[in-house]
Amino acid sequence: MTKVTRSGRPARRCAALAAALLLAVAPSYAGGRSAAAAPAPKVARPAPTALPALPALPAPTGALPVGLRTAQLSDTSRRDPWNPDRHRELTVSLWYPALPSRAPHASYVTARESELILRFHRVKGVPGDLLSRTRVHARLAPPPLPAPPRGLPLVLLSPGFTLPRTSLTGLAEELASRGYAVAAVDHAYESPAISHPDGRVTGCLACERRPEGARVAAVRAADLRFLRERLLRSPGTAGLGPLDPSRVAVVGHSVGGAAAFEALRTDAGFAAAANLDGTVHTAGKSPVDRPFLLLGAGGHGRPGADPTWERAWKDLSGPRRWLSVRGAGHLSFTDYAPLLERTGAAGPEVTLGAADAQRITRELVVAFLDERLRRHGPRLDSAARHDPEVVDHAR
Repeated sequence: MTKVTRSGRPARRCAALAAALLLAVAPSYAGGRSAAAAPAPKVARPAPTALPALPALPAPTGALPVGLRTAQLSDTSRRDPWNPDRHRELTVSLWYPALPSRAPHASYVTARESELILRFHRVKGVPGDLLSRTRVHARLAPPPLPAPPRGLPLVLLSPGFTLPRTSLTGLAEELASRGYAVAAVDHAYESPAISHPDGRVTGCLACERRPEGARVAAVRAADLRFLRERLLRSPGTAGLGPLDPSRVAVVGHSVGGAAAFEALRTDAGFAAAANLDGTVHTAGKSPVDRPFLLLGAGGHGRPGADPTWERAWKDLSGPRRWLSVRGAGHLSFTDYAPLLERTGAAGPEVTLGAADAQRITRELVVAFLDERLRRHGPRLDSAARHDPEVVDHAR
């Protein structure tokens, strides 16, 4: 069974920040890249450029302003598997449709978090506060937009191993601008920099333990179940309006995608789930009768590249979709795609431009959730046909 380790890609493909982030999702991580994946044809790429500052994330395309709050939740029913001296603690970012506001814009990460993330990934030659310069569109804690009578649909986001919850900020802002409440979770001790209200900043203890991918997915599925139950029970304590318990989905990247599958498999409270390019470590255990989306990179997402996707596909007895994106790499589904492109360190298999990768990810995930949580019709088919880079592997 796959171990979660810190082995990386060859040094010749590791440059600046992008290379360090690639280390975080190398083949031996729970993200699940296949050595047999055939590289996409090479295309001309711009020369690497300096990174004095990061660009703003692409603006959300929905009509609603977006607010952001941060919460710390403690599950006193569980001891933390990576630090048994403490109960399981979850730091959560909450994005939501907001009333128009002049509140300040939120920060992507703090300067201290940026420093620790870059140090963890052995990034040198760039300012320590590099990541904290990323500009986002959500504003800090404005009043929420009044929710409809049935409450807002809720989407939980689980990031890749060693990647912070903020790596999915662009997707979260897009969903919130379209009327979803969104909660992205930092799974305790699985990221190099998690800030806590008491001033502590914890690191990646799980990295030192080198756990099996299936165990990480199971721990995270328990986190997601706790988070769903807590937010539905008392959304007001987290600054959210009413939520609809019948419309809760989970979307995960890399090992977060494995956790999304496990959460859907073991918890009937989730109505749908999506896996963004993650190996499915618990595939083959039991049927899953609710909607599930497999969305993969150009190599890893094709049939035959990852046997766990074949097993997961057979487990899915409900509505199911299997899509891949030509030219996309593992991090193309996260906010880090522009960093890969600007440093020239994405590798020859990543031929899809960062802007297209981000747009396609948002369009496909939103379409899937609109279709399954809001019953808006066959949105995913339309979104997939819109882009020639998207390949439908439904069989």
